Amino acid sequence: MGKEKILVVDDEEDILELVRYNLVREGYAVACAESGEAALKAAVSDPVDLIILDLMLPGIDGLEVARRLKQHTGTRDTPIVMLTAKGEEADVVTGLELGADDYVTKPFSPRILIARIKAVIRRRSGLGEGESEILNVRDLTIHTGRRHVTAQGRSLDLTYTEFQVLYILARRPGWVFTRSQIVDAVRGDDYPVTDRSVDVQIVGLRKKLGPLGKYIETVRGVGYRFMEI
Repeated sequence: MGKEKILVVDDEEDILELVRYNLVREGYAVACAESGEAALKAAVSDPVDLIILDLMLPGIDGLEVARRLKQHTGTRDTPIVMLTAKGEEADVVTGLELGADDYVTKPFSPRILIARIKAVIRRRSGLGEGESEILNVRDLTIHTGRRHVTAQGRSLDLTYTEFQVLYILARRPGWVFTRSQIVDAVRGDDYPVTDRSVDVQIVGLRKKLGPLGKYIETVRGVGYRFMEI
């Protein structure tokens, strides 16, 4: 049974109660918010282990909430699972680019939502487990235990997904990874993601790497690789 605290953000009372009921039944502690403003206040004043965030909110929408949470030092590492209406691919891509960990489309199965939540929490809780590795490649230092990256001595602020993508590519220079392989390695083989969202992660990662971004090469029609040493 889970003991983590989860903040559920949705302006539809029925959905809010449905999610709350199923989370409580799984053993989670649950807080609720019905607006973006309330969500930001709750997340900052009473930190939680995960946020379920509806994108269509009155006032401050879900994407802006996610953006502010990722900019705030106290909440930037809090995982976010987005709730979206089908067909909002652009919003999904934007949310992933902002650092959201996963998304579930409406209408949704509570069982699937719970499974996604458990997967995100499991990935997060397992970050510090096992033996740490320090990978040095092309002026990059990647510390898996600390989840810290420096580029030419400059510390980088990477999202969970950006870190995983960089590590996957950099640990096997010259090896070409398809988009599907990247998704499988980062989020699991049942993760519904578009090619475009993988490309967005790569664009963001290259930007943060600065001059070293050139080492992530696009293999047209296949995927990506880290330039061979």
